[in-house]
Amino acid sequence: MKFLAHRGHWLTQNEKNTFAAFERAWSGSFGIETDLRDLAGNVVVSHDPPTEGAIEFERLLQARIAWGPETPLALNIKADGLHTLIADLIERYRVKDYFVFDMSVPDTLHYLRAGMPVLLRLSEYEPGTSLLDRAAGVWLDAFEDEWWSLDMLRSFHAQRKTIAIVCAGPGK
Repeated sequence: MKFLAHRGHWLTQNEKNTFAAFERAWSGSFGIETDLRDLAGNVVVSHDPPTEGAIEFERLLQARIAWGPETPLALNIKADGLHTLIADLIERYRVKDYFVFDMSVPDTLHYLRAGMPVLLRLSEYEPGTSLLDRAAGVWLDAFEDEWWSLDMLRSFHAQRKTIAIVCAGPGK
């Protein structure tokens, strides 16, 4: 079982996706779930459309070497067309324990073709996908309430799929 800090271990809303939140997560031996987008030809960490000064993904990977080199990364892909840039950085920094998720279906195909570990989002609004046989696993999201069953989890486990469950408090 792996534990991931959603946008780092933040104490205030303003700390989400910041080095302070990432370092706090790593110091507690947690992995990181973070959001990636593009800005001026670079991959940056940003949930919303990025602005000048956004943390470059490469800087995050450099910091991870010092703070949490063995911790997992869950990379929420928020923009299409980044698979080559992300794959190059993952390879350059020798990241072994990671997965990508939440990109558009056409973009998902690029990540799958590149051999990257893809988790497919399933939710109460997206109950299935035809790409499951090609994916490393599933990212179970709940917009309203926990909707999955123990039998569903057992089925994914029997298929040797990674299972990631989003745990968030009220007002997710």
